[in-house]
Amino acid sequence: MLIRLGTRQSALALWQANHISSCLQQLGHDVELVKITTAGDVSTTPLGQSGGQGVFTKEIQRALLDDRCDLAVHSLKDLPTDVVPGLTLAAVPAREDAADCLISRGDLSLAELPVGATVGTGSPRRKAQLLHARPDLNIIDIRGNVDTRLKKLDDGQYDAILLAFAGLHRLGLASRISQKFDDHVLLPAVGQAALGLETRDSDQDTIAAIAALDHHDTHASVLAERSLLRAMRAGCLAPLAAHAKTTPGEIKITARVFSIDGSQLVSTENHVRFDAPPIVSELYRAAEQLGQEAAQQLAADGGADLIQQSRTA
Repeated sequence: MLIRLGTRQSALALWQANHISSCLQQLGHDVELVKITTAGDVSTTPLGQSGGQGVFTKEIQRALLDDRCDLAVHSLKDLPTDVVPGLTLAAVPAREDAADCLISRGDLSLAELPVGATVGTGSPRRKAQLLHARPDLNIIDIRGNVDTRLKKLDDGQYDAILLAFAGLHRLGLASRISQKFDDHVLLPAVGQAALGLETRDSDQDTIAAIAALDHHDTHASVLAERSLLRAMRAGCLAPLAAHAKTTPGEIKITARVFSIDGSQLVSTENHVRFDAPPIVSELYRAAEQLGQEAAQQLAADGGADLIQQSRTA
């Protein structure tokens, strides 16, 4: 079976597409890459000023709907939670380490950065958490792919930048990491380090072909996170962080909402336990319900107000 795989053209997106292509070829399928340029690839404005949600995914989703490709590989943290009629998130492969990392000149940790150090990130979530830990820092926006951001750091435009461990590891750049953060310091974005395989919901042949790539524990974890994000009506640019983990007999989610300046914080930890191993459909339903319950707790404790404030900041 020939599967036309739609992908962005950045180095990281092509790594992800080639990884999935290799997995599918091992299953006996032929794969053709369909390279697509998205709005996020050509824009130089900060994400918050360029529409934010869907700037890296809409054109690829349109190509799916127009039958120009059969399968899309998304970084799940870039994929909006709103359902697109005619499309389905059919599989989620095993997740990479979801941690965020600091890359600094002089290989300094967060605690070692000098007072007033300039740190680059385009993420309100990362900015708020950094300021929560170090309110003295000067956080400014940064755009571009991984190599572009590293070059800006090396050229002296920043004292440090933040990037996801997964991207650095996949590109063979883990040696650049100065500090990898634990969840208690910097909680990752919803869907961070996970890939989402999206197809047309009517394309049963492709859905069947990629079923073997679905990692049930990862899929359940990201469903919980994305359910929370959807229920909070937060969008991918809100100062909201969440990380769910699925282990035998339990799904647990940790979530936090911050004010933009990091001075206020609302957090919750929720879990669901199973007396016996659930079937996959029950696992996924429980994960989505867990995310909704966590969102309700965050909202009740003031998280919804913080998200609303971030929209007008």
